[in-house]
Amino acid sequence: MLGTLLVTVLLALGWSLVQQKTYDATASVLLNYKGVDPLTGLTMPGQLMPGYMATQMDIIGSKNVALRVVDVLSLAASPVVVQQFQEATDGKGAVRDWLADLLLQKLEIMPSRESSVVQITFSGADPAFAAAVANAFAVQYQRATVQLKAEPAKNASVYFNEQTRQLRDQLEAAQARLSAYQQEKGIVSLDNNRVDVELSRLNDLSAQLVVAQTAAIEAGSRERAARSAVNSPDVANNALIQNLRVNLAAVDAKLAETGIRFGRNHPQYQSASAEVEKLRAELGSALGTVTRSVGANAEVLRQREVEIRSALAEQNTRILALNRTRDELGPLLKDLEGAQRAFDSASQRHAQTRIEAQSEQSDISVLNPAVVPTEPAAPRVLLNTLVSILLGTILGVGIGLLLELLTRPVRSTADIHDMLGIPVLGSVSWHPARGASSRLRRLLTPRRLLRLN
Repeated sequence: MLGTLLVTVLLALGWSLVQQKTYDATASVLLNYKGVDPLTGLTMPGQLMPGYMATQMDIIGSKNVALRVVDVLSLAASPVVVQQFQEATDGKGAVRDWLADLLLQKLEIMPSRESSVVQITFSGADPAFAAAVANAFAVQYQRATVQLKAEPAKNASVYFNEQTRQLRDQLEAAQARLSAYQQEKGIVSLDNNRVDVELSRLNDLSAQLVVAQTAAIEAGSRERAARSAVNSPDVANNALIQNLRVNLAAVDAKLAETGIRFGRNHPQYQSASAEVEKLRAELGSALGTVTRSVGANAEVLRQREVEIRSALAEQNTRILALNRTRDELGPLLKDLEGAQRAFDSASQRHAQTRIEAQSEQSDISVLNPAVVPTEPAAPRVLLNTLVSILLGTILGVGIGLLLELLTRPVRSTADIHDMLGIPVLGSVSWHPARGASSRLRRLLTPRRLLRLN
């Protein structure tokens, strides 16, 4: 057992001393998966998925990022590396892919258990090279996430650019149809208040028609009363006619008195009779003037009623035509508004995706860059020695037990006969005192058999 332990410890110590020293350089990156998009201001839904952290780890350990590290460090340009590649692969494949695979084999990605920090560790024989590779993986991972986010935005920008062009053509076509219809119908303005104005004018004409009809009816009544000269307010209110009637009554009375006094052939009677005729003629002329004036006024009112009625009919026809035009114009306006909304929405999305495609913003930040390690990470001589002691102890105990099992014990005379092939003439037995100590000694003390020759 001691020999096995000693050999195991010496082998482990020798192996630890002859092994090449390796250095671990670790860079820390922070994943702001609960942040907001700096362009849209919205929470990024894809980053709230449970598999977001695992996805980011896969991106860090991807061939894409490894190739970026190979290019940024110019590893494939080294003649020594090219020669090693030729010796290792006999010139099969590409040196960049070979180097990327080697880097990924020595890369370890460890996410934190309760935080958004990811540790990127690279192991190498050169401490400066290990730190450079770890930092390069962190930086190239950050740039890769920007590219992975920008590439879909570029594709979306191209798509929205094409859609914007098509929607612009549709908008121009809708505008052309609307303009052609306006020119055909003579529509100058698309103001929606025009119908309200025309309806207000129609209501005014209707009110004016009612007033004109009332005035015409009243004027007709006055005209008929003036012609009959009975109960005519125009005749009664005419001062000339009233004076003529008074003078005519006075002259008639004078004529009657003269006829009684002098007779019909008397010059005074003749003079009074001529004066009566003159007054009657003037009265008739005054009545005719009043009648004609009232009739002319009634005709004017009737003509006005006809004109208002005609204007009302024209206004009604205009409103009907305007409503019909508006109904026909509605679909064209809706097509134009729909095309305008679609064009505006596509233009807005095109502008947004174009900005996203040109953005260099990333939600990945390098928290702690890797520094050149001063102590090797492997081999660990003390740890290997302690492990070898434990392993040598277990191995020695196991070998001892195995040897004990392989060595056959002698427990009876039959065992002697089977092992040596000679007869047994007798045996001496020992019976110690009873007790626990006696039983223990009996178990530990081998049985002694006497061989009698």
